[in-house]
Amino acid sequence: MALPRVKISDLNPKENIESVFLIKYIATQEAKDGKKYLNIILTDGKLDLEGRSWVNAEQIFDTFKKGDFILASGKINLFQGRKQFIMQKYETVDTSKINEEDFILKAPVDANTMYAELMEIVGNLTDAYIKELLENILSDEEIQRRLKIWQAGKTIHHAYRSGLLEHILSCSKLAVSLSPHYNVNVNYVVAGTILHDLCKIYELSDGFNIEYTEEGKLVGHLVKILEVIDRFAYRIKDFPYSVKLHLKHIMLSHHGEYEYGSPKIPQTSEAMLVHLIDLMDSKMHSFETVKRTDNTTGHWSGFVKHLDRIVYKDELPFFPEKVSKEEMRKPKKESQQKAKPQKEIKNNLGSLLKDFKVGDE
Repeated sequence: MALPRVKISDLNPKENIESVFLIKYIATQEAKDGKKYLNIILTDGKLDLEGRSWVNAEQIFDTFKKGDFILASGKINLFQGRKQFIMQKYETVDTSKINEEDFILKAPVDANTMYAELMEIVGNLTDAYIKELLENILSDEEIQRRLKIWQAGKTIHHAYRSGLLEHILSCSKLAVSLSPHYNVNVNYVVAGTILHDLCKIYELSDGFNIEYTEEGKLVGHLVKILEVIDRFAYRIKDFPYSVKLHLKHIMLSHHGEYEYGSPKIPQTSEAMLVHLIDLMDSKMHSFETVKRTDNTTGHWSGFVKHLDRIVYKDELPFFPEKVSKEEMRKPKKESQQKAKPQKEIKNNLGSLLKDFKVGDE
């Protein structure tokens, strides 16, 4: 008999539920009265749900760990505008009775499709040495395998399967678009966007329980990529030292500021553009993630610590045609009958542009 599963997106306050979840975070904390309570974050593979238990907190903490599956029952409460699961009963889950893949959050686009698109961008580069270097690195069997699976971050930055590849591809597309606008060498900018986070495949582990590896803690992806550049450049006859030097500078400066862990700050236009593209893609993705996952009621999110702000979650007002003041005053649904919903406009535009590709140089 299949174990019960509910979608977190469908949960309502005061609802009693029983469901299998994957544990993303678990800890005990001390309340004001000195009693221990359980702080747990559960996921259904799409969204997260914050949970609490004021009974048997230490027993639950000793029974489960991050990455385990739990069958829990209890009630959904509303706390400070957010859904909160008050756990009342719990038990271990026989994983033979579930499909573990159902609990893994994945990038919206297939990894093989994204990888092919990335290789096409590399194939259009005009610098013979940079092009061959990137083709050799990305074609390496182990690097390719990991790149198609790995997350870009532990908890925030594209933190799901194939998230690293999604981030690298997105940055590379921006490199192709923005380099001509700023009159910089697109070969270096594309190389920078592909290589800047690539060594997170060594910095982070894989599986359900993502952690920093020993190499990640002791060396880190900014330094590890220098080893990769040296290793693959050495195999290309007469690879120019000056090209390798500027690629390394882009790697060492892509965090932008010393206080953000950057050994160097950008000192070329290409390095600066790589830093800005990386920053823009990660921040915009964070906004989209908050809008998709925040379960605070209303159109404002709860406070987002890593962004240091609350985020407006709804679509902005949009009127393809002018409307009268009287229509403006009507309830939202009525006033928008005359104005096409923004999602419909997006879908129509997507249909028109689905076969559009950036022109080859």
